Amino acid sequence: MKCHKLEGSGILKREDVRNVAIIAHVDHGKTTLVDGLLKTSGIFRENQDVQDRVMDSNDIERERGITILSKNTAIDYKNHKINIIDTPGHADFGGEVERVLKMTSGVVLVVDAFEGPMPQTKFVLKKAFELNLPTIICINKIDRKEARVDEVVDEILDLFIQLDADESYLDSPFVFASAREGFATDDLEERPEDMTALLDKIIDYIPAPEGEEDAPFKLLISTTDFSDYVGRIGIGKIEQGKVKVNDSCVIVNYNNPDKKKKIKVTKIYEFDGLNRVEVNESKFGSIVALTGVEGIEIGDTLANEEDCEPIEFVSISSPTLAMNFSVNNSPFAGRDGKFVTSRQVRARLYKELETDVSLKVEDTDSTDTFRVSGRGELHLSVLIENMRREGFEFQVSKPEVLFKKDENGKVLEPIEIVTIDVEEGFVGTVIEKLGTRKGELQDISNTSSGYTRLTFEIPSRGLIGYRQEFLSDTKGNGVINTELKGYEPYKGEIPKRQLGSLISFDTGVATAYGLNSAQDRGILFVQPQDEVYEGMVVGSNAKGLDIEVNICKKKAQTNIRSSAADEALKLSPPKIMSLEEMMEFVEEDELIEITPHHLRLRKKILDTQLRYKSKKYNK
Repeated sequence: MKCHKLEGSGILKREDVRNVAIIAHVDHGKTTLVDGLLKTSGIFRENQDVQDRVMDSNDIERERGITILSKNTAIDYKNHKINIIDTPGHADFGGEVERVLKMTSGVVLVVDAFEGPMPQTKFVLKKAFELNLPTIICINKIDRKEARVDEVVDEILDLFIQLDADESYLDSPFVFASAREGFATDDLEERPEDMTALLDKIIDYIPAPEGEEDAPFKLLISTTDFSDYVGRIGIGKIEQGKVKVNDSCVIVNYNNPDKKKKIKVTKIYEFDGLNRVEVNESKFGSIVALTGVEGIEIGDTLANEEDCEPIEFVSISSPTLAMNFSVNNSPFAGRDGKFVTSRQVRARLYKELETDVSLKVEDTDSTDTFRVSGRGELHLSVLIENMRREGFEFQVSKPEVLFKKDENGKVLEPIEIVTIDVEEGFVGTVIEKLGTRKGELQDISNTSSGYTRLTFEIPSRGLIGYRQEFLSDTKGNGVINTELKGYEPYKGEIPKRQLGSLISFDTGVATAYGLNSAQDRGILFVQPQDEVYEGMVVGSNAKGLDIEVNICKKKAQTNIRSSAADEALKLSPPKIMSLEEMMEFVEEDELIEITPHHLRLRKKILDTQLRYKSKKYNK
């Protein structure tokens, strides 16, 4: 290990190590860029078949094309070890970004050469500035026909000024790349074969980690993992000193002064490519994974017993949205699920807290119901989707916004900054729709891509249920991005869902005859041979009323034949809703039934007579 002592102090620099995070707006190419860096470093064999976005290991990440969990990798380049952290780009997973930046000495900001800086670009960049992290700007996707590199460079510099960045940031180096084609360059006229230009910039511009080698060992846990073989795994950067296998340490926490637990380090891993390599000892500046750390949580400090002063942990933004998770009690409960009891659901939710710092789980008065709070619809829907794939069966309520009160008792609510890019013909519709949801237009401008950019400030609750409507209104061509602004005084009532529900009157199997009668009332969510139960929501109607329909009825058998008797029934295709669409559609008196193989909408009160009496009583 190369080290040299800084003048006048016992602090050393590890010149052979660089710790860097890749940050960007969602879908600007971070994970594909990491693929390119791994290939350039020679980590894969020449004949090795490597899938795209190799860092996105989670099934949901690969399906949705987004990064949800930050990932660690490391490459060797020119006698330097470069630890790279691929971070999420979506606002709902901002908690992941905030904490992993503490492990790095600098960032690579990736910006799409066509889209330019977007809302999440601003969010992640602001976090980097708060930690004074040097920034390399990588303009990605320069191979796109509509790329506008020069304008995007100017837009990024404007963003630096807007965020009150230190003047030194205006001299940040720029690199131009096509992650998909696997090259990076300093000169737009050149098209090299690899990404050495970006790797060279990382070595030259990102500072080497500093620390005291002889000081007592100290490490901040930024990420946790779990293995069935070795148990809890804590991941973080060694801030000072060194650690060896079988060393005794103390777990302490900056925000919890009472926490103090002795542990013994059983194994130490460093990162090498996509693998973790076991080592006997590691020193300051290294990003490591440690085992033997049962009871460790994100934000904890692992310290030597001589000096167990905890390291300050970055505060994570509080949740803005909550849902109730409860045991499935529908007539079809227990058919699909492997884990169906309240004990199993509760254990799984509390286990999620070990790796997700942005999530909050609370017990309620009911032993069968748990309140789960997160950063947004996507944050909660990913948790639900993971649980159903693991074999869990449960129900969730309509998402509701979390309010706060100021010192005077005034109600405050979360406000989002919404940036929308649409074709000019859809501008009026968007302004009208968001206006009814208490959205206030802040800015309107034309982008060089021919789209109109609208910026709104709107209560978070005004966006629940809007995304699908937005896609319909803009015929799938609009782009919507959100960023939490903060809490402001309550903006007043917002009109509720305009659509009513079609509710099954009976339990049984849907028939073509029954569906044919019901489809005149609205849009159906089920098809012939689907099993339904009384109180299940089987469709929507435009009149905003709840209507009971009998979709299980069969055609009466008679001896009389009419001229039209043999005509085939013409059924419209059912609308099959995704989990997110259901979360947007569901009302306060409804639930979403989640099972490994089915997603169903239902009324909380299934019995038609009891539901009618309840409505009458509540009026």
